[in-house]
Amino acid sequence: MGGGRKRRRDGSEAPSIHPRNRYAAAAPDFAALAELYPSFRPFVSVSERGRASVDFTDFSATRELTRVLLLHDHGVNWWIPDGQLCPTVPNRSNYIHWIEDLLSSNLIPPVSSSSGRVRGFDIGTGANCIYPLLGASLLGWSFVGSDVTDVALEWAKKNVENNPQLAELIEIRNANAASLSAESEAIVRESIRENVLEPAEDVAMQKPPVLVGVVKESESFDFCVCNPPFFESIEEAGLNPKTSCGGTAEEMVCPGGELAFVTQIIEDSVSLKNSFRWFTSMVGRKANLKLLMSKARKAGASVVKTTDFVQGQTARWGLAWSFIAPRNKVLRSSTPAKNHHSFMLQGLRREHGAFQVLKSIEAFFLASKLSCKIDTLSFSVDVTLSDDQTEAAILHGDDYAGSLEESSAKLKSVSKGVSFRITVFEQIPGTLLIKGSLLNKALSGTFSSSFSELEDTLRMECLSKTR
Repeated sequence: MGGGRKRRRDGSEAPSIHPRNRYAAAAPDFAALAELYPSFRPFVSVSERGRASVDFTDFSATRELTRVLLLHDHGVNWWIPDGQLCPTVPNRSNYIHWIEDLLSSNLIPPVSSSSGRVRGFDIGTGANCIYPLLGASLLGWSFVGSDVTDVALEWAKKNVENNPQLAELIEIRNANAASLSAESEAIVRESIRENVLEPAEDVAMQKPPVLVGVVKESESFDFCVCNPPFFESIEEAGLNPKTSCGGTAEEMVCPGGELAFVTQIIEDSVSLKNSFRWFTSMVGRKANLKLLMSKARKAGASVVKTTDFVQGQTARWGLAWSFIAPRNKVLRSSTPAKNHHSFMLQGLRREHGAFQVLKSIEAFFLASKLSCKIDTLSFSVDVTLSDDQTEAAILHGDDYAGSLEESSAKLKSVSKGVSFRITVFEQIPGTLLIKGSLLNKALSGTFSSSFSELEDTLRMECLSKTR
């Protein structure tokens, strides 16, 4: 595999398929699948060089590939009628594995009423019911999948019933049948009236049920997932000539597009903040991702996370947020611990000068509940962990020494004062160097993980041009 992971021009790693994805090591072998499944054979073409391919502009070919992959690799029987949205299995698997990462990080503790089994809620499960089927077959998770159209509800139920080994794990729920209670309506209206959230512009207040009124009062979930209607019109939805994944107007289009739809999920999440560990959605436009991150923070989310989903030539992103206080008030990751870190921000616009980026760094650490002191003369930010945060990092977090005894001894040796310093250097106009220096050697793990998260955040805020 030679050269390792691909890198962007600025030196950062390009996004790739999730490492636990079944198709990370090798893409599906179309020729081998055609031999095993005669119904798939007519859709596979073989070039003079012997390379097998599928015409992704042919809905029937895309649907048959999805059917075969679900059966062959997941043991799932599946079908959808003509015109319904046909999902790609590798991409949807990426989303499931990202949810698995969020849950296994333990950044957000389980909700108090969570049972032993992971439970998810799929907003707009569609006729394909792909997320519940993958989550149940891959990881044994249970799901509620909601939708509003008769066809989607009918075929989602058929896809569940045709897999008796999964049927007890998946409930299909008619979102239209669940009416908003007067109390729930009042909560949402009060949030908007108090300017906690602002509805997307030019979108009518009359909205379809998403979470509020569909989630029952006594229910709790570990997460929700959503493949939202990305487009504002059916004409816009048909602009990609390279694929044919079908999709009805209800699945692909809503007033205001994905920005309005995911904004409604954020609005609903304010009312259900204690019922979910994580709220998540897929996002189709990077410019919208930045706006939605801001909306989630404005709504009061304690944590906001993003990721890239790799799917051929199509770019998609994942957005996750939670209102539950993090288990540790320090960021956690598997980033190797170092005393110095740095990265470059290149191709910056005028509005992202050194001072603006310095203020963004300060805001990032303040949002993580860390103490900051900004120095505009040296263009640096000094970050200090409190005694409680330092203890959490060493006894439970990134700086855990390997045993309670070793960690306790390490805690006694911690020096007081500034934990680490972030400095901004302007190399040339439009290019900034961000350097981080560890000042408290006991906190190398916390420093490394925080700096990695800072890099992701600044790249998202400052380099948000659509690919």
